Amino acid sequence: MPHDSPFTFPLSLPTSQPLLTITYLHHGLWVIELHNGEDSRLTERLLVDAFRPALDIVEKHWNENRRTALAKDQQGKTTGKGGEGALIIVGKRDQDKFFSNGFEYERIKGNPGFFADIANPLYARLLTYPIPTIAAVNGHCFAGGFMLALCCDYRVMTDGSRRRAWMCMNEIHFGAPWPLSFTAMLNAKVSDASTRRRIALEGHRFTPSEAHAAGIVDRLASCSGTGVDLGTDNVLKEAIKFAKEVSGLPKEGVWGAIKTFLYRDCLETVRLDAREHTLSLPSIPAKL
Repeated sequence: MPHDSPFTFPLSLPTSQPLLTITYLHHGLWVIELHNGEDSRLTERLLVDAFRPALDIVEKHWNENRRTALAKDQQGKTTGKGGEGALIIVGKRDQDKFFSNGFEYERIKGNPGFFADIANPLYARLLTYPIPTIAAVNGHCFAGGFMLALCCDYRVMTDGSRRRAWMCMNEIHFGAPWPLSFTAMLNAKVSDASTRRRIALEGHRFTPSEAHAAGIVDRLASCSGTGVDLGTDNVLKEAIKFAKEVSGLPKEGVWGAIKTFLYRDCLETVRLDAREHTLSLPSIPAKL
């Protein structure tokens, strides 16, 4: 088990009936696997009791690695490593049908504080995370799961050659209004107005090739073959390859700070209390 600190991996959270697992592959590369059922629904328990602490653990581990490397540099014991970092988020690894099927709408629609107090702070955290984040989209990616992937810095998706996979914001089809945070994140991450219209107002199901052509995903992973686990394995391999290419970018410690200003307007909206779906922006800030 590779580790260079008191942290021990793999680590599953929460301790009782875990919903995700953190793996440390090698120096500066972490994987969070979502496994809340077969379709990795983003429930309150997953977000609060698993995802939040998982992000805390990865960030703390990365900071410790970086401090250790800096101390060695000051002592003239340069290792050539330290400060590198990247986090991959993937759906359940023993299947290749879902990355995440989003929220459980029937449950959250009765919770007026769900977005302001639970979902939005997590999205904001990803938008400003101090190391590159890569969504390894190993299957269908719907609604809140789509937004989770969009909040990551990069997206690698199955090419759909083994089995079909779609990215879709399907709220228009079942009558769920968007919170302000969704519109802000879409505007920040998708620059083309016609693509935003297809996502938000048409609920278009983007195939992998369409998502790549539209710039929604950065790379496609070749997943042709017959093995049940081949799709996710290949998506993860491509995501790891991508992660290695960008893992040196946060070494100077400003990756998250630059993103905070890059997405400043988006973050201000995400942090608004969007409990009421009105056309005017509410003036009361959310408690984060």
